[in-house]
Amino acid sequence: MGKVLINGNDLTIADVVNVARNNYQVELTAEAIKGINRARKLVDLYLEEERVMYGITTGFGKFSDVVINKDQVGDLQHNLITSHACAVGKPLPTEVVRAIMLLRANALSKGNSGIRLSTVELLVNLLNAGVHPQVPEQGSLGASGDLAPLAHIVLPMLGLGKAEYQGEVLDGAEALKKAGFKPISLHAKEGLALINGTQAMTAIGTLLIADAEKLINTATSAAALTVEALRGIPFAYDEKVHEVRQQPGQLIVAKQLLDLLKNSKMVTEQGEIRVQDAYSLRCTPQVHGASYDAIQYVKSVVSREINAATDNPLIFPEQDQVISAGNFHGQPIAIVMDFLKIALAELANISERRIERLVNPQLSGGLPAFLTAQGGLNSGLMIAQYTAASLVSENKVLAHPASVDSIPSSANQEDHVSMGTTAARQARQIYHNVCYVVAIELISAAQALEFYDDVQLGKGTEVIYKTIRDVVEPIVKDRVMNVDFENLAKEIREWKFNREVE
Repeated sequence: MGKVLINGNDLTIADVVNVARNNYQVELTAEAIKGINRARKLVDLYLEEERVMYGITTGFGKFSDVVINKDQVGDLQHNLITSHACAVGKPLPTEVVRAIMLLRANALSKGNSGIRLSTVELLVNLLNAGVHPQVPEQGSLGASGDLAPLAHIVLPMLGLGKAEYQGEVLDGAEALKKAGFKPISLHAKEGLALINGTQAMTAIGTLLIADAEKLINTATSAAALTVEALRGIPFAYDEKVHEVRQQPGQLIVAKQLLDLLKNSKMVTEQGEIRVQDAYSLRCTPQVHGASYDAIQYVKSVVSREINAATDNPLIFPEQDQVISAGNFHGQPIAIVMDFLKIALAELANISERRIERLVNPQLSGGLPAFLTAQGGLNSGLMIAQYTAASLVSENKVLAHPASVDSIPSSANQEDHVSMGTTAARQARQIYHNVCYVVAIELISAAQALEFYDDVQLGKGTEVIYKTIRDVVEPIVKDRVMNVDFENLAKEIREWKFNREVE
């Protein structure tokens, strides 16, 4: 089994995917251990000196001016976790929980949190052992970080809450016992160190950006197959056209399309059937390319955030300082998750328009209505387009930016919040919707090709067609289609259609 070393500085998106989905083991580096211990010594020193420090010897939020006695700081941290564990809704997927645990451990290993090494080690050990806290997905404002979901991550460490272990959802204490661990008591600063950060929204976003990079390639593959099914004109993808605009994503997508369509006998010349294609075919590089560029920007922000210290206060041992600030604020992730929502939604928007061109006999250039040989007796893919349209419409609602909203909290002490976790959850839902729409386009394009006598596909699209046919048979007469949609969408989510960007 693979291993990922963490020190707070070098974690990659690929590392997160491997830990979250492939159960890679996690280990603290010697550098991380040294940094964690150094910061903890400073916290212990300040506590002994009875300095007034936010969240260490004071209450939280509006209670930041309430000084806590030295002998009560453990109770303060315990109460913080239990009072903040008030998220609601269905549990986050296990892979997201694993990503949260990893990201929080990585942030703590940076050496700016003041937590004890033994507490970080327990978090890492639970992750490696497959003890996964049950974390309800709703309830985070995204500042002061993801307080509610992260509190649920901590509960099993205290022998509280619920955790999944070896396929069973158990009480936290029982899950620990079965895995061979004992609950801990939190010391000064530790509760705050464990929950003050952006790791829930960032975990969702990290896994999503890995998926989005694959999805856009699949969407481009679907577009290429549709171009062939509609006898499209690939001249619009000529490199010269895109070089004079110099948008990097557009250049990449145009090249992908030409690579996919190489040696195809299904495409046509300008003027052979029509002079130019509709926008949904002709402008695929421009639309997909813009989404590609957006995804790359989101990736750059997420890549920084997974190695960020997002606590408050932050410990700076070399400067002998504890600074209260606002790195827990999720605005950087909130805005890019909203950006990602739009980028993904547009892939479905244009895909649905290509589906319409495939099934509509007034637009398809001679293909039978709804791609069925016995129209009337059979409805073919008529309602498949309805489903795609429904998903696209839903995406438009979900794509409304969450980050433009803010509701003050903690008696107006925390008077601006990011709603970043809402944005990330909405982006994840849009992603799943787009997978379905692209699956419907792939099925529709493959079905359209069944009505040609001599089909000679491109070098890349031939592979795409065969991948579809491994899962979905041609539609001879009406059948229950949602099974096909679900099966093909699953293939997309599992990256089976992946075509790497060169």
